[in-house]
Amino acid sequence: MKAIELFVGAGGLGMGSSMAGFKHEAVVEWNRDACRTIRFNQANGVSIVRDWPLYEGDVRDFDYTPYRNSTIDLIAGGPPCQPFSLGGKHRANNDDRDMFPEMVRAVSEIHPRGFIIENVKGILRHSFASYFNYIILRLSYPEMRLGIGERWEKHLSRLEEHHTGSHRYHGLHYQVVYRLLNAANFGVPQKRERVVIVGFRSDQPEGWSFPEATHSEDRLLWDQLATGDYWERHRVPKRRRTPPAPEALARLERMKSDGLVPPGNPWRTVRDAIHDLPDPSLGGNSARLTNHTLNPGAKIYPGHTGSPLDLPAKTLKAGGHGVPGGENMLVLPDGSVRYFTVRESARLQTFPDDYTFLGSWGESMRQLGNAVPVHFAREIASSVWQHLDISSREIERPA
Repeated sequence: MKAIELFVGAGGLGMGSSMAGFKHEAVVEWNRDACRTIRFNQANGVSIVRDWPLYEGDVRDFDYTPYRNSTIDLIAGGPPCQPFSLGGKHRANNDDRDMFPEMVRAVSEIHPRGFIIENVKGILRHSFASYFNYIILRLSYPEMRLGIGERWEKHLSRLEEHHTGSHRYHGLHYQVVYRLLNAANFGVPQKRERVVIVGFRSDQPEGWSFPEATHSEDRLLWDQLATGDYWERHRVPKRRRTPPAPEALARLERMKSDGLVPPGNPWRTVRDAIHDLPDPSLGGNSARLTNHTLNPGAKIYPGHTGSPLDLPAKTLKAGGHGVPGGENMLVLPDGSVRYFTVRESARLQTFPDDYTFLGSWGESMRQLGNAVPVHFAREIASSVWQHLDISSREIERPA
């Protein structure tokens, strides 16, 4: 199945959809350093990105004409999150970086069988509710375009009137659903909550839903506190185990009183992700491993405490040193802290070890902080691929 990826960045969502079985006809990114990263890995034979046709430039200038006569099964992308980020200026549609209209343009010009869009949790804030509803309705009816000089609020009213009307719509129409998901619940060693929007063209089969979670916090607590399997797996003696928080112990007692072992897999922790990497303070880069150089200067101060070793990491942010909460920092068992190396951060985002990030530590962390975790993207894209595959087989089945 063919795909086009917008706002590809360092490639997390694109890699996930490639792993799911989609072949990219184009990937679009304007950031020079992210494009350098992709091209470097292509030149060095990283198979997952080797055949990506990369367009470096503004998505607003991208011409979809060559793709109109070929069936594009999927459009995917994570538009810039700053207009909706909890740490941003919260300007939404008044922010020049709001690129949701470009996602709508792509859908309206190519008519893909489906789409996947990822964005930050902040887009669900009450103050953005009307504009988010507008986004969903524009994606549902992408050919009902904004008129010249028309304000988005008036356009929203037209879309609402149409959506709630009784007349059958014969134009391009998508069934659109969205959900707030935590990547940790899908095996990513990071607590990363993101809104995922998925749409299917109206001629595709009905009945798709988001995949079910495969990992849980309860199972991690059980393996750490009830059985000790987690510590045994990592060969951590009792004297070096992280003391449980009071709320964790209370939660464990509630689980025991229920008499049921939590199903599924445990959340993956920072230790799970990086336990086999060499200590970067001893010199990390080697012929086998890149991006594993220690960046000095990490400090704890109020509100800047870092990620514990035996829990999933905090959400990596697209910043260097001064990110709120110290998300780019690791707390070691003795209470000391250091910055995550780029390679460790790549592990937390489930990028493969043979994928190299170009640029300074801060620039590489920006690429990683903006990325969709590869494994999380694969879970969503695989579910979409399977649903589209059902449609393909139904079309090919003889009468």
